[in-house]
Amino acid sequence: MHRENLIQHLLSYRTAFMEEAAMVDRTLRFIYAHQNCFDRHLAHGHVTGSAWVLNPARTHTLMLHHRKLDRWFQPGGHADGDPDILQVVLKETAEESGIDVSNITLLSDAIFDVDIHTIYPSPHDDRHEHFDIRFLLEIDDRLPIPGNSESHQVAWIPLSRVSHYNNMRSLYRMVRKTEQLFHSVA
Repeated sequence: MHRENLIQHLLSYRTAFMEEAAMVDRTLRFIYAHQNCFDRHLAHGHVTGSAWVLNPARTHTLMLHHRKLDRWFQPGGHADGDPDILQVVLKETAEESGIDVSNITLLSDAIFDVDIHTIYPSPHDDRHEHFDIRFLLEIDDRLPIPGNSESHQVAWIPLSRVSHYNNMRSLYRMVRKTEQLFHSVA
């Protein structure tokens, strides 16, 4: 029963990106196959949650230079057994940005993006996959962003420059979705 909410969200989710649609199907198969899909100790993979955080003008996104992985990413992290992936995303965003959760606005409780990415072996982890469920949030970019010890830096990145910080296809996809949602000309 604990997986049912996420399964229902994924079953109703639609994307115009074929690659992402295939990841949604694969994520559903993974969740059906693993009752403990939210447990980070599931060796070959687990469900994670992350946020695509926009400023009110919809011109910038919040990114973190991750200390352990030495790359720029959106806020997010492990569910650690919690099946309420939306609450995981809000908690991780607050922790990693250093901004109180009361200053974080959920723009939609619908899934914004789904991605599967490989975490390569490191001194901390064996190779495994993250089945990442992403939600759309807003934070006022006038607020100070203290960050936390997990990141070297936290910054508002112009959408037009996201690929200069991280050129992963999934980040490109979220930029495109943002442009389609908020910047399309009628």
